[in-house]
Amino acid sequence: MSLLRVAGISLREKESFGLRNISFTQQPFQKIAIAGETGAGKSTLLQCLAGLIQPTAGEVWFEEQRVPGPAEKLVPGHAGIAYLSQHFELPKFLRVEQVLRYASKLPAPQAAALYAVCRIDHLLTRPTDQLSGGERQRIALARLLLSSPRLLLLDEPFSNLDRVHRNGLKAVIQDISETLAITCLLVSHDPADTLSWADEILVLKQGQLIQQGPPAQIYQQPGDEYTAALFGDYNLVTGPLLTAFARQAGSRKKSGQMLIRPESLTLGAAASGGLPGEVTSVQFFGSYSAVRVALLGSSVTVKTTVAGMAAGDAVAVSLAPAGAWYL
Repeated sequence: MSLLRVAGISLREKESFGLRNISFTQQPFQKIAIAGETGAGKSTLLQCLAGLIQPTAGEVWFEEQRVPGPAEKLVPGHAGIAYLSQHFELPKFLRVEQVLRYASKLPAPQAAALYAVCRIDHLLTRPTDQLSGGERQRIALARLLLSSPRLLLLDEPFSNLDRVHRNGLKAVIQDISETLAITCLLVSHDPADTLSWADEILVLKQGQLIQQGPPAQIYQQPGDEYTAALFGDYNLVTGPLLTAFARQAGSRKKSGQMLIRPESLTLGAAASGGLPGEVTSVQFFGSYSAVRVALLGSSVTVKTTVAGMAAGDAVAVSLAPAGAWYL
């Protein structure tokens, strides 16, 4: 039995569709991430799931019960579903412990355990106007969890957080699922937030679900250039270079475009047997360098850990097995 079932959700906004015929299911404790460019409908879909926006068509079912929209219910929302908006607010001029006590329905020991999971137990005596953005977000999250939801919807939870607070929140979300037995679904436009966390990714484009699958499949076999771009850098290869790489891969040319992730290409010495090229630029990113190489009248970007590359170097470029995808 699925925890969440979304059946044909559509939302018409004036003369266009904000969402169009979206269907999927989520199993208990399955981690789902929704990805898409700004304006793709991610936040709107999340609010439909939470019962905060009335869809034009379709239904949302949670634990085999239909989730009513705001047109059907005086107080919008569902008791079993918690939604953390990008624009959460905390009451001002109160201590954190006061904010949480007013919201809590849990016995004190359970509430204390929840605060520990959210890493806020050291903040309880602090006024809400003396908190960092990351601390405020964890407190807003804890306040939602005090209602004991079974599904947590997170709308761009990592946006506007620095690397330290981002990693801290990722650990909190992981603990929420494992320790508190709450299923999580999140929206993000950053591949680093979704690829390493999700069991399944849904890709939205202009309100439509265009691809769905496990992270490795979405990354390595994107259905189109839009999806490829959402999850990282890529080379779109055509013409003579496509033919040459197809020959390297031992495959027959299937279409006029081949997509290759930069890490699927390797650089060797000019006489090493790959396609001969010339380095045109090198960008250093710490753990790797992005090397631009001109070859066969075109160019590609290669991610490499090889040090000492410089513009003008003669190199050979090779394609890793199963490193390309035809579009």
